[in-house]
This record gives sequence, structure tokens and C-alpha cells, in this order.
Amino acid sequence: MSTIDQFLNEINQILRTKNGQKLNDYLVIEPPLPHLYTVIVKELRQSSASGRQDDLEAKCKKLLVEYEEGDTGGSWPAFTSFLVQYFVFLREVNVDHLVETHDMLKALLNICILALSDASMGIVVLPTVVSFSRTLARLAIGLDKRPDLIAHLTQRESVRGGDDTAERVTLVESSANVIREAFKKCLSERSGNASGLDSNGKPDGRRIGIYVCANLCLKLFFHCRKLRSAEQIFGNIYSQSPPLPKFPASQRVTFLYYLGRYLFANNHFYRAQLALQAAYDQCHSQAFKQRRSILIYLITSNIVLGRFPSFQLLQQPEAIGLSDRFLPICQAIRRGDLATFRIFLDLDNTNGDWFLKRRLLLPLRNRCEVLVWRSLARKTYLLSGFRGDSTKRAPSLDLQDMLVLASSLEEHAQTQTSTPNGRNSFANGHFDTSNAQQYVYVDPDLEGEVDPEDGSLLTMDEIESVVASLINQSLLHGYVSHRYLRMVITGAKTRPALEIGFPNVWNVIQAKVDGEVPGWVKEQKRVESSSGMVVNLKGARPAGAASAG
Repeated sequence: MSTIDQFLNEINQILRTKNGQKLNDYLVIEPPLPHLYTVIVKELRQSSASGRQDDLEAKCKKLLVEYEEGDTGGSWPAFTSFLVQYFVFLREVNVDHLVETHDMLKALLNICILALSDASMGIVVLPTVVSFSRTLARLAIGLDKRPDLIAHLTQRESVRGGDDTAERVTLVESSANVIREAFKKCLSERSGNASGLDSNGKPDGRRIGIYVCANLCLKLFFHCRKLRSAEQIFGNIYSQSPPLPKFPASQRVTFLYYLGRYLFANNHFYRAQLALQAAYDQCHSQAFKQRRSILIYLITSNIVLGRFPSFQLLQQPEAIGLSDRFLPICQAIRRGDLATFRIFLDLDNTNGDWFLKRRLLLPLRNRCEVLVWRSLARKTYLLSGFRGDSTKRAPSLDLQDMLVLASSLEEHAQTQTSTPNGRNSFANGHFDTSNAQQYVYVDPDLEGEVDPEDGSLLTMDEIESVVASLINQSLLHGYVSHRYLRMVITGAKTRPALEIGFPNVWNVIQAKVDGEVPGWVKEQKRVESSSGMVVNLKGARPAGAASAG
């Protein structure tokens, strides 16, 4: 009996016991291959020519005849096709040619997912699907980091696409799309009860693979920056998945991390910090790399919301070095120091580059500058604000004083981070990488008739606009008197002016949102009546009819 025949007999025994993990252990694809598989490859190359698989298919059908029919009476030819493709993969793969290996593995996984579709036996190949998916994900990301190996694929897609406006599918995205099919098979499992849980409260059937496959897809989608595809994953899970707490901790943490990053990228910072905080709390204390990745986005989300990291948090092993990144931002926000804030987040600063690589720079610049302006207004009030008196005049803040303080800080920023032309590279919140005159627009009909304004200096109109915007966002409480150029604090009769005029940022934001996080299934959803359900109307009375007796 050949080694291949013995191998198929072993597979038969595994199928009989429905031992999915043992099947996965037998279907090895990653080098170095054990000696048994080296012998199988040698026999395959001797018995069948490359490109032909008729003999292999006949052998598999003969030796797997017992399981060509599923337990429910339906056929399971997909597994036979998968096993044939597995032998072809072993026979023809050349790991020195990574792109071809990737394509072959993707084709093999596609057929394996077809076998996963079987209602009764599909669960047996789920561990194999997960294992192959992980290998495909690693290979796809590795190839993406080697542009020299996939340059011809980009050129080929350019020729096929033709239209420059068409969005091309990258190698990483194509791999994620294959794994997503496995995710859909797991999510659409219909066996068991409606809750998707067995008698022990654990995910039933193929549902156990929902978050494993989803996390692999999310890893690839985030790598190639296809957040729209990630959104579909979150939406499908939110509507169909069993509760997340029913799944292993590693799967929960990974999913909540990607959910938090997705919400962060879409400016839902409060929801992002909820997901990231849960991921951080549930992450194993010794998983320093994972805890650090979570913590970076968690700290950033909270800073945007006006809540700063504690000293104890920044002393944790996974937070080493993060205090140098985040504490200067927090200190600048507390002081209302626009100069330091802009210097620290300038692209010419090494910290700016660090934040940019993690896609944190623009959220910090755009969202946190609002908090700096609020602190600046508060600082101005503490230094020179009118506290109110017995003549019923309300406490107020002189906007002229705020303009003087902001202008002095702005001038300091321009002298500290100036380009060769003497202007701040981030003056007034905008990039400036060349001569400032290139950015000044004058209508051709008025050229020579008007002098362009110096955009580097703050004006009273800008101060009024900033204060009005802060009031509109509920970060300041009061109104702006345009006539007297003052911000008047209202409601100071019952509470201290400083407390009511400058409310806590975190409390303001928290009062506007709820704790619901789309994509995060925290508990079992109620099954409600919907269209398509059969309702027994026997004994129902017409509307308005009196009851009997």
C-alpha cells in the first residue's frame, strides 16, 4: 500500500470521528514539511504528471467513498475536490516563488471554504480553514511589504483596469475577500437554536469561527486601509452574531481593538474609547505588545475627549516611552499654550512624524486645538476676567485680552518653528511648506489694487468666531457680546462662574452620547416578530367586537 493510500485511510478515520483539529494537524502546508509529506510529494510527482489530477481524483473517490455521502444523505463532493487540490498544492508548490505560492494557497482555501458549507460535515474542516486563512494572511502581508515581488501585479491590474478612477483590488484585499467568505459561512450557520448557543452557553456549530475569521479579515483590511470593507464586517456581526462575551478572550480583545480603531478613524472617539478600554482591560497582562498597541489609541481617544492619562497608567510596562509622546500635549492643552501645542505636533518634529505614521496626527491637531482654545479662554478669565458684582452685572471675559494673549503665543510659535521664509510651518492650523505668497489668492481684476492681508496674525473676528464655536459646542457657557467684545457667563448666580462658564470637557461630551457601540454585541438580542412569521389567528375577533359574556 502506498503512502498516499495510507494517508487517505487515516483521513477516513478522522472523518468518521469528526475530529476537526486532528484533520487540521494532518493537512500540513507550511515548510519545513515532515518526512511523511516529503514521501507523499515524491509519490505524487512519480504517479501523476503536473497539471493533471484525474488519477488523484479517482484515488480519492475510491478511498473516501465512505464519506462521499454526508450524514444527512446529501453528498459532500466538495471535500473530495479539496483533498485533490491539497495534493496538487503539495506536488506543485515552490516556496521560493512567493507570489505563485500565494495564488495557489488562495485557490486551495477557496475550495476548502466550499467544503465548509456542508450542513453536517462542514464543521470538521473549520480548523483547517482557520489555519489556512492565517497562513494566507501572513503571506499576503509579507508580500505587500516586498513591492519588488508584486510590482508586476500592480502593472497587470493597471492594464486590466483601464479607468484610472476605478478602485483596484490589491493583493492583500483579495486575500481578505477570500477569508471573508469563510466568515460569512460561519455567521450564516442555521443549526441549533435561534440564539446560536449550545446547552452550555457556547457558540454552536460553525459559529465558533465567526470572530477568528472576522479578525483575520479586519487585520488585512486595516493593513490595506479598506475601512469600508471593515464596516461591512462590523455590520454583519452586529446584526447576526451571538454575544461577544461567549467567545474566547483573545478573539474578544482583537475584535474590540479593531472596532475601536475603526470608530477612531471615523471620529467616533467616545465609542472608540469604550471599545479600546474593554480591549485593554481584557488583554492578558503579559501581552505587552498587544497592550501597547491598544493603549496608544486609547490614550489618544481620551485626550481628544478631554481626559488625560494618569501617572500610574504611564508607568505600566506597556506604556514605556509614551509619556514623552503624550504628556507635552496634555500640558499644552491645560495651559492653553498654542505655541507649544503646534510646535510639538509640527511635521518637522520627530513626535509629529511618530503620530503621523500611526494616523494620529490630524485627529490630535484638529480636535485638540479646540481644547487648547478653551483653556486659553479660561486662562484669560483667571488673569483678567470680571468676576461679577452686586449691581447684577454678570461675570465676563474681555475678548481683547484673549486676543493679546493668543497673539503673543502665536508670535512665539512663529519664532520657534519657522521656515526659511520666516513663517510658522503650521500657522493658524494650516501647513506651510513653501513661500507664503504662493498661497495668497488675489482676483486678477484686482491685482495691484489691493494688498493681501497677513494671514499669520490673529484678528478680533477670529477670536469671536473661536469663542462662539466653543459656546456652540457647550465647551463654554454664555454668549458673546459683539458690541462690547466680551463673553458673558450666564447662570453664575447659583454656581461659581468658573465652574459653570468653563464646564468639564469629558462631562459635556459624555452627556451627549450613550453607551451603545454599533458592532459590539454585548448581550443576546431579543427575537421579535417580523415579516414571514406564522401567526395563529384562531378565535380572533373583528376589531371593535365586544367580548363574549
